[in-house]
Amino acid sequence: MTREPSPAPHSEAGSIQRLARAVRVELGARAYDVHVGTALIGEAGERISATLGAQRCAIITDSNVAASPHMATLDDSLRAAGVTPLGTIVMPPGEATKCFAELQVVVERLLDLAVERRDVVIALGGGVIGDLAGFAAAILRRGVRFVQIPTSLLAQVDSSVGGKTGINTAQGKNLAGAFHQPSLVLADTNALSSLPDRQLRAGYAEIIKHAALGDEAYLTWLEANVEAVMRREPAALVHAVARSVEMKAEIVARDETEQGDRMLLNLGHTFGHALEAWAGFSDRLLHGEAVAIGTAIAFRFSAARGHCSKDDATRIEKHLAAAGLPTRIAQIPQGPSPTVAELMGLMAHDKKVQGGRMTFILAHGVGQAFVSRDVEQAEVERCIAGEIAGNA
Repeated sequence: MTREPSPAPHSEAGSIQRLARAVRVELGARAYDVHVGTALIGEAGERISATLGAQRCAIITDSNVAASPHMATLDDSLRAAGVTPLGTIVMPPGEATKCFAELQVVVERLLDLAVERRDVVIALGGGVIGDLAGFAAAILRRGVRFVQIPTSLLAQVDSSVGGKTGINTAQGKNLAGAFHQPSLVLADTNALSSLPDRQLRAGYAEIIKHAALGDEAYLTWLEANVEAVMRREPAALVHAVARSVEMKAEIVARDETEQGDRMLLNLGHTFGHALEAWAGFSDRLLHGEAVAIGTAIAFRFSAARGHCSKDDATRIEKHLAAAGLPTRIAQIPQGPSPTVAELMGLMAHDKKVQGGRMTFILAHGVGQAFVSRDVEQAEVERCIAGEIAGNA
């Protein structure tokens, strides 16, 4: 059930009060809380100490976040709570950092810091840092606890929740990794105030994806509140992040290792990951932008196969466009379009391939995604050819 966000409450003095919600990821003995709200980074030390009993930690971040006030706020919070920071590992920003070479740097640096199994690795940053730090924590000493403090919208609504960690390879996106659940997630929406607009829009693509795959009423709310989210109004942001986290948490609790329902969270990703890999995991096409195009293609493909109406596909495309997101391959800047052969080759390495057959997430309508394994290669080739030509 969705809940309408109430306006941000005000104290008698007129200052905006704290907004906070907690979502439980129910995984038995490995269950954990995702806290969504304002000013959470300043409470990180207290929450980590109280929840995990941790006394020592190592922080992994990127150079952009390291130079921001979030780093000092986190450090002060940890020390005030009696949690000793063993050191901070600062990585280059960008998707290219999710690779074997940088993973080795992180793991060896954690070993240099003498991080032990009872210590905690803190990922402070966007999805790249969360995925890389989580994978490093998963393989360090065969498993060290870690905490996600996501500072991008994309990471807050998607990658920080559910325990998927990993890196990219030349063959495709996230093809090396491990399921390693965080012990705690702190999604501080105040961190989004300094996020570049392009990054905010890219994160919003994952919010639309959640609504498109399983909650038509949520999409209706987004259509009415997209401007408030883009203006970073606190109540709208907290609601959008929390609702997306709720949806993902429910699916992860049912299917932690992506054997069934969790595949639904890949709506738009089969096409999107191929485009992202083709673009070289670069700033030419951000992950969220690739997901936006992929989601629009998935709905157009669904409509072409008779699963949903053209109106459903148009509705999704219009909302993506209203959020300032691309919906067509032709909108990818700088350079020629991919070929059918290039995208088919990249899609053949998709994680959901079974028995050599690609698995697609399609939709019977808005909020009604399903897993399809009956798509023939020739159908996909015709779809991609039409998308490249702009005839879809």
